[in-house]
Amino acid sequence: MDARADEPAPGDYAESRTIAIPDDPTADAPGFAALQPSPEWWHALPAGSRLVGLVVSRPDMPSIVAQREALARFGVPIEGFRHPAPDIGETWEERLTRLFGRLGAGDVLVVTDVKALGRDAHEETRTVAELRRRSVIVKVLDRS
Repeated sequence: MDARADEPAPGDYAESRTIAIPDDPTADAPGFAALQPSPEWWHALPAGSRLVGLVVSRPDMPSIVAQREALARFGVPIEGFRHPAPDIGETWEERLTRLFGRLGAGDVLVVTDVKALGRDAHEETRTVAELRRRSVIVKVLDRS
C-alpha cells in the first residue's frame, strides 16, 4: 500500500531518543529483576513429554563419553543408553527417518551440538525444521 502525498509515511511516526541505562539496572529499578526469566526456564518440558538425548559418533563431534556426560548434567536419563550405530551403510536420511519415528509431538530432543542434527548447516536447518513441523522441541546445549 503506497502512502499518498498528503499522508505521512509509516516511518514519519517513528521517534528516536537516547535512553540512559544505569550501571546496575536491578538496583535502580526493583521491578526489573522480576521481569527476568528464571534460569530454570531452560529445563522446562511440556507435560507428558519425554526428554530424549541424541549422541552422534562422528569425527567433527565431541566424544560419545563427553556427549553423554553433558546430557546427564542437563538431566537426560541415561538408563537404557545404546551406543550410536557405526557406519552400517545407512544414509543420513534413513537415520533421520528412524529418529523421527522414535519421537512424538511434545518430546524434547537434547543434543550437545547442533552438528548432531546434520553433516552441514543445510542439513541441520532441514532437520530442525522437520522436528519443529512434528512438534518436537530441540535443545542444543553448546550454542557456541
